Amino acid sequence: MAFEVKVKIMREGAVVPKIATAGSAAADLYACIDEAVVIPARGSTVIPTGIAIAVPEGYGAFIFARSGLGIKHGVAPRNCVGVIDSDYRGEVCVGLMNNSDKDYTVEPKDRIAQMAIMPVMAAEYVLCDELSDTERGEGGFGSTGK
Repeated sequence: MAFEVKVKIMREGAVVPKIATAGSAAADLYACIDEAVVIPARGSTVIPTGIAIAVPEGYGAFIFARSGLGIKHGVAPRNCVGVIDSDYRGEVCVGLMNNSDKDYTVEPKDRIAQMAIMPVMAAEYVLCDELSDTERGEGGFGSTGK
């Protein structure tokens, strides 16, 4: 089920996000740069996409790694998952981290990340003295086994 997300071109040469196949969960985001950008080994940079979007109220846009970039080249969003709130109207940029030992070059119009629009629920955080008990309780990292 698709719905409309308005896209504004912010830079010349920007590419509107595209879903690759009918079953794709996210749309590709493209680098809107004038010339190649080298992300040094273990380094990071911010790549503009040249677009702004109007995320519908009650939704968020989430920026994820492209599988091929992350697995084959070690390049993924620096903050793991980027979050674009429904009230943000500025340019979408992607902070990329090169986790490999080799420099990685981003070329103009390269697909650099993927963006999924997902529903979000607003929460009201209320202070309390006690939380309900659960089977896990306060068991932290690794407490449920391997």
